[in-house]
Amino acid sequence: MKLRLLAFALLLTGGVSAQNPYIALQGANETASGVAIAQPRTILAVDVTVERDLTLTGPYARYAQKYLGVRAPLADKTTWSITGAQIALLDRDTYLNAGAPAPASTRTFNHAASDEEFARLQPDKTDMTTPALEDAARAAANQIFSLRRHRIELITGEAGENVFGEGLKAALAEIDRMEQSYLELFLGKRTVSTETRRYVVYPQADKKQYIVCRFSPAAGLLPDSDLSGDIVLLQIEPSGNTKCDLEAGPKETSVVACRVADPSACTVLSGGREYARAVLPVFEFGRTINVALPRRK
Repeated sequence: MKLRLLAFALLLTGGVSAQNPYIALQGANETASGVAIAQPRTILAVDVTVERDLTLTGPYARYAQKYLGVRAPLADKTTWSITGAQIALLDRDTYLNAGAPAPASTRTFNHAASDEEFARLQPDKTDMTTPALEDAARAAANQIFSLRRHRIELITGEAGENVFGEGLKAALAEIDRMEQSYLELFLGKRTVSTETRRYVVYPQADKKQYIVCRFSPAAGLLPDSDLSGDIVLLQIEPSGNTKCDLEAGPKETSVVACRVADPSACTVLSGGREYARAVLPVFEFGRTINVALPRRK
């Protein structure tokens, strides 16, 4: 037992350790705390990042060209796209740990106060009638032009000599915010959100391709069982290079079994496009060798 324990300690400090992801002890080994049974295996974390581009049609979109001279989208639209992927080892015992996926984020391409509601014109308190949609659009356009005139007056100093410094900056920022809110009524609202999902893959010695999930431009990431989406594929190509200088010769009698991982090329593919590639140690495509234990002096 002492010999096995010494050999185990030497292996841990001599390079065949948890810090080397390409080789690991295999089988039963005696340690200070008893017999440890090791069966090296590889667990892969595949992080797929998608982006959702959402466009909401403004309520006055049909009047954008008439009153503002620009064209606006006339229908809501949602488009998903894969923006990237990452592959890493998911193993607490190696230094190649897969970090947590990036948190979801949202970008709004305007200065509106709300991402879900459009700005509303202040009703005329002296009028009890509800204006027609075109009349409301005309009023909103007039408000936009009025805000632009006020901006020019502030910049040129025509609005008064007492508006300067931080006060001028705050006034211009508020005018910009109000103008954007009214413009959204015609041009709509656009937000882009990004999210990353993690999928765990357990490689097998007789399998080189794995369906991680599926993807649809209309619905985003889907389960691998949903046939309506395109396949997001993890492909593993072993190199066959499992040579190890630590392998014991045929005459060595005092040896310990170790598993040598294969440096395999792992690739994430979808729709004929490659999104990630990494060379990682995969024990399932490796081989088992015997490593000679140090001789006692």
